[in-house]
Amino acid sequence: EYQWKGPFYFIQGADPQFGLMKAWTHGDTNNGDDEWGEEIKLAEQAVQAINRLSPKPKFFVLCGDLVHGMPGSRWKKNQEQDLKDVLKNTDQDIPLVFVSGNHDIGNTPTRETIDDYCKNWGDDYFSFWVGGVFFLVLNSQLYFDSSKCPELRQAQDAWLDEQLAVAANQKCKHIIVFQHIPLFLSKPDEDHDYFNLDKSVRREIMEKFHKAGIRAVFSGHYHRNAGGSYKGLEMVVSSAIGCQLGQDTHGLRVVVVTEEQVVHRYYSLTELGSRGIEKELLDLLAEQ
Repeated sequence: EYQWKGPFYFIQGADPQFGLMKAWTHGDTNNGDDEWGEEIKLAEQAVQAINRLSPKPKFFVLCGDLVHGMPGSRWKKNQEQDLKDVLKNTDQDIPLVFVSGNHDIGNTPTRETIDDYCKNWGDDYFSFWVGGVFFLVLNSQLYFDSSKCPELRQAQDAWLDEQLAVAANQKCKHIIVFQHIPLFLSKPDEDHDYFNLDKSVRREIMEKFHKAGIRAVFSGHYHRNAGGSYKGLEMVVSSAIGCQLGQDTHGLRVVVVTEEQVVHRYYSLTELGSRGIEKELLDLLAEQ
């Protein structure tokens, strides 16, 4: 869909992370993820809420940490199977887009952990078009720590440059990026910690994105809502479907794309399921 066809919207979710709630409560995030009944219920609630929406979203993107179990850990396979069982109830007309997170491929990924993820969920980075808008899915773990697979980081970098050149030639309306780890949480020059990217890497990526005219980067990882902007590039950090580490509710983000802008709002699962999308956003969709 290279051509602009009018406003549309998509749903962004992040961190269903089956297993974290029990692990977090018990203070054992390495081995305490042996139950995930709560997360199953929340993921089911998310799917039901999305299926009820009218008009339908163009797609549903999950920005990483699909399950809590790290590669090779005891419960990972069971957690993944249970998540797939929930997600296959998503309306057939709503494509699913998966983004890899640190729990999906490891804090320091290897070729093996990435291969395993790709077999399970699809490519770790790729692009797609919807109605004249160009979307890029990136593997942010390669920016966080690619020490065990530097050649994969180089491959993604080369691919990204090619894709941005394609986007420039195609005169797309907007370019939007999905990745798990935010570039930053509120300020482009904030200190580096577990929840954002290293400053030197961040600066390089932000500049590249800015020059390419990218409108927004959507991510998760923080289990809280946050965000900021850098030279017109908006960084949107969405809280989790699963375990909350702050004051936000389990929820999803509705993102409306119009010819001029990208407008978004975070809804609790209950609110989206019972009331749907508010009139203000629906009105944007109706504009031609």
